[in-house]
Amino acid sequence: MLNRLQESDIKLLRVFYAVASCNGFTAAEPVLRMQRPNISAAIKKLEERLDLVLCHRGRGGFQMTKEGEVVFQETKRIFNAFDNFVFNLKSLHDDYSGHITLVLMAGLATSMQLAVSKAVKSTMKKFDDIHVNIQTRLYNEVEHVALSGECHLVLSTYDMVKPESVTFHPTGVHCTGRLYCAPTHPLAKYREADALPENVRIEDYPAIGMSGLSSVNYINGETRLAIQTFSDSYDVCMAAVMTGEYVGLLPDYIAREQGAATGLVPLCKGSLFEFSHELFVMNGKNTRLNPVLRHCIKELEYFISESQK
Repeated sequence: MLNRLQESDIKLLRVFYAVASCNGFTAAEPVLRMQRPNISAAIKKLEERLDLVLCHRGRGGFQMTKEGEVVFQETKRIFNAFDNFVFNLKSLHDDYSGHITLVLMAGLATSMQLAVSKAVKSTMKKFDDIHVNIQTRLYNEVEHVALSGECHLVLSTYDMVKPESVTFHPTGVHCTGRLYCAPTHPLAKYREADALPENVRIEDYPAIGMSGLSSVNYINGETRLAIQTFSDSYDVCMAAVMTGEYVGLLPDYIAREQGAATGLVPLCKGSLFEFSHELFVMNGKNTRLNPVLRHCIKELEYFISESQK
């Protein structure tokens, strides 16, 4: 078992990280500039060092084990932090080259994702030797990654009490939402009603919540949603709602983008449990906002704002 990380182990982890990211040995060959037998030998040596089976390879194709998935996620964190360290170190010498990592909240609107692409393109055009890693995280993870040093910037909504350890840059965009159900749900017939009948209580119907979302979203005056289970992203929440067993809070952009395929129903003309969550670019207070990051923040704010007009 590995007790201390050596330079040779880091090289082996780089190989595994590339293979796992590419989902296979063959696909990783041009990335690593290594031939398959050498890649296979490196993975085998890493497995011996860790005393773990990281992946299965054979006729069934490449498949990571549960242990391999854990090692992959931890390796991603290590290399993100290392790349960020190198970038920050260079910037102290006014050398703005290397990799920056931008994390997006999972399930953002397509229009916002396209705006991110434009902002990244603009940043890379202005700073010739900059490469941008774009990754996603679940809603309840965004604060942690902003603080952990795994990334430079995070784009996410945020409706909790804002910690002093995180800097929030408002984009001027709010993600509105409300309570939705499936067309097969018993409450779907009240889609066009001004309010639920007095003998119909929303508390009597199971609801799904989202991990990390403030509980205040589930309370409306004296009424409280009957949260029975939780999802970890709006996409998964929508899937649960579409079973017809739950009502759930969803951003309106999901209904706009998926509405034709799903038939999502906003309850009572969409007037139940409305919310409006501001979209921010976030960074930990320990992140040094050099000209590259400042430019990227400015471009994100501009293109996201333009995308919602």
